[in-house]
Amino acid sequence: MEYIKLENLTKKIKGNIVLDKINIEFEKGKIYGIQGHNGCGKTMLLRAIAGLIVPTTGNVIIDGKIIHKDIDFPPKVGVLIENPMFWKNYTLKATLKTLASIKNEIGDKEIEDAIERVGLKGKEQTLIRKFSLGMRQRLGIAQAIMEKPDLLLLDEPTNALDTDGNQRLEQILKEEKSNGTTVIVVSHSLEWLKDLFDETITMENGKILKEQTKYTKKGDDLSA
Repeated sequence: MEYIKLENLTKKIKGNIVLDKINIEFEKGKIYGIQGHNGCGKTMLLRAIAGLIVPTTGNVIIDGKIIHKDIDFPPKVGVLIENPMFWKNYTLKATLKTLASIKNEIGDKEIEDAIERVGLKGKEQTLIRKFSLGMRQRLGIAQAIMEKPDLLLLDEPTNALDTDGNQRLEQILKEEKSNGTTVIVVSHSLEWLKDLFDETITMENGKILKEQTKYTKKGDDLSA
């Protein structure tokens, strides 16, 4: 079932084409991986889907509504793009409570659940300035998932994560998919996560390559 549709999406910055006539669809409740070299347009594509940039031409359509025309941002979206920055003198719990207060849709239970899912339980009163890079990355993932998004956009989510962090991320992606969330992950390398993806897409020079790989999951019937 089509959930996100990009129609001739093009973005120019200072005369340079960073997204070039992209046409692609994403279905509800699937996990997508987008890979490509640095500077190929992966992060910019996520920004466009998240409503953080306005296309030069073309449309981003979420559930039948055009971003920046019908709505400003996708409803119920969780976003982690580039290196997350937080208030250094806030505690972990205060940071998430402050972010949650913007929409005021969740309470302590959902915040505590997100903290536990990313492996930061016991750090609730720790100041962010004392966090390592890996802990900040976990916090970034926590804020992206705490409001139970319908759409989850993750840019290089494994940055600075250790083995435990990677394992928790893998479990989170599985759980989000089981909840019907559409997940889009971008990275220069997706090899370690490839078994989770319903589809992988390669970008090059602002374009989507025609080849899209649909992985065969373990246990799939190959005779069909």
